[in-house]
Amino acid sequence: MGQATDKAGSVALTPRIYAACLAAYNAGVLHGAWIPVEDEAQVWSAIARMLQASPQPGAEEFGIHDYEDFCGVEIAEYASVARVVEIAGFLRARGRLGALVLAEVGGDLEAAGAALDDQYRGCFSSLADSFQALTEETVDIPKALRGYIDYDAMARDAQLNGEIFTVETAHDEVHVFWVR
Repeated sequence: MGQATDKAGSVALTPRIYAACLAAYNAGVLHGAWIPVEDEAQVWSAIARMLQASPQPGAEEFGIHDYEDFCGVEIAEYASVARVVEIAGFLRARGRLGALVLAEVGGDLEAAGAALDDQYRGCFSSLADSFQALTEETVDIPKALRGYIDYDAMARDAQLNGEIFTVETAHDEVHVFWVR
């Protein structure tokens, strides 16, 4: 299954779960369905159809045995459908960077959204470059002193003091977030 790209060239996510019938699984039969995660009603309807088609009569329990396009965000076997739909919606809106920030804030969707909306400083080649840009934007530094400023130390201190967190998306792509 190919992935579509948006106008900016980013890969459009299509999160899916593999819901497995637990009655069939416990009987030694693999029965389940790949379900696109769009909205809660649609997911529940697809799960109901999968359970109804089970080779085990009266099947009513399911587990999430696999998932894809969740950008590394873990989906538990017995995660609630509401939570899975919420995560999928967040990832469709925020992409891979959103997934990395979500992991950084311990899976808290509200905190991840706030970090992306209100705390994001930008993407830089290094954390030191971020502090150099900030310093040059906010302070008029005499030319004779520019070579004496240790941006690496400034960045390290801010990180150690818990003033910022970073997410790296590539060797020279450091996304910087202020902690409030």
